[in-house]
Amino acid sequence: FHVEPRFLPAGQRLQKALRQRNSWLRRGTLDGAAQAAWDRELCLASDEIDGYRRSYIQALKPEFEQTLSELLDLPDLTLSYYRGWDKERDLSEVLNASLIRDQQLGHTQAGPQRADLRLRMGAYNAVDMLSRGQQKLVVCALKIAQGHLVNQTKRGQCLYLVDDLPSELDEQHRQALCRLLEDLHCQVFITCVDHELLRQGWRTDTPVAMFHVEHGQITQTQDHRE
Repeated sequence: FHVEPRFLPAGQRLQKALRQRNSWLRRGTLDGAAQAAWDRELCLASDEIDGYRRSYIQALKPEFEQTLSELLDLPDLTLSYYRGWDKERDLSEVLNASLIRDQQLGHTQAGPQRADLRLRMGAYNAVDMLSRGQQKLVVCALKIAQGHLVNQTKRGQCLYLVDDLPSELDEQHRQALCRLLEDLHCQVFITCVDHELLRQGWRTDTPVAMFHVEHGQITQTQDHRE
């Protein structure tokens, strides 16, 4: 919603309609006319959100591919968007077809609440093909690409929180990731066990402050970069 402000009110409409439908599915207390009205509202909000998400993913994919190429050589990796229901059918049709099963489960199975981003390597899920370090860099590339899109809106910048950045990464990949974070020109908080693994990861003109946390006490340490 930072990139598309209209997403927030559409999302609020969706959540309200979804809560009403799920409540009826669990209790069976809604009459046919009221059920149809909430289903219509759910479908309208869902289509609107799906449109915003499609536009966002269309803008995100080239940013993600460019960012990833600076971290890893994975030409076979693809990013795709699953909207949460069959792409060949209207949501209203899917809801009608799954009504009995939805009543048995007590919740709505199809809709934007089931949307997902899917990463694949050819015919396989990327998570089954990539090492832990590669998975980490792919996720970082996705988050950094999202930061680029936020920056393009001119409405603010991301603040990044990176837990244990050095883990699973060798020196080359640590430095490549640090460079990408620097190029965002935003504030970044990073935790690590051994700060020496990050000390040389930054350009000399990048302002860096280091803090040591022990027994709940935080103290600033001196930056000894050469």
